[in-house]
Amino acid sequence: MPIRSPRGRAAAYRAVWSWPLRTPLRLAGTVVVVLALAVLVSFVVGALRPPPQSPAAQEPGATTATTGARAPASPTPTALPPVAPLAPTTLPLSAAPAQALQVAQDWATAWATHPAGTTNQQWVAALAPYTTPEYVGTLSGVDPANIPATRVTGAATATQVSPASVVADVPTDAVTLQVTVVDTEAGWRVSGYDRA
Repeated sequence: MPIRSPRGRAAAYRAVWSWPLRTPLRLAGTVVVVLALAVLVSFVVGALRPPPQSPAAQEPGATTATTGARAPASPTPTALPPVAPLAPTTLPLSAAPAQALQVAQDWATAWATHPAGTTNQQWVAALAPYTTPEYVGTLSGVDPANIPATRVTGAATATQVSPASVVADVPTDAVTLQVTVVDTEAGWRVSGYDRA
């Protein structure tokens, strides 16, 4: 006899879903059956799926295009060869270009020359012909009144020489300057200094 009312249908569905909950033994049996069905379905789906093919088998023309070379299945890490420490090329001190030493001498003379009342702009303008444009910006923040030297007392002597730069010591009446001169498109220019 068919179920004709909504209440009758609800009662029929409730009877089906409540059946496993009537006793603990039925509940355990239902759980085991559901798990067994899930495992069975996963095995069946796995058995019906075709086995995975290698990339060469998927593309028939791949072996001729790559001349038979196969890519490794997974990248293997390789050790890089050791890298030698970088060391600048140095030349003997006697190889220092005379122009570089002259620029160091002229720059140190302009650095030490700052009569009372010299403004930073005047001082930097005197240094600019011997200085790289990048370093001129750094010198713009220096107050000439804080410079202890007033004159150069000796010639510039090279302390380190490389193909494109020279470090020279220039003595003054207060400190010895260590001036770095670099070879630029405009000629030798000072790119920095420090106290030796």
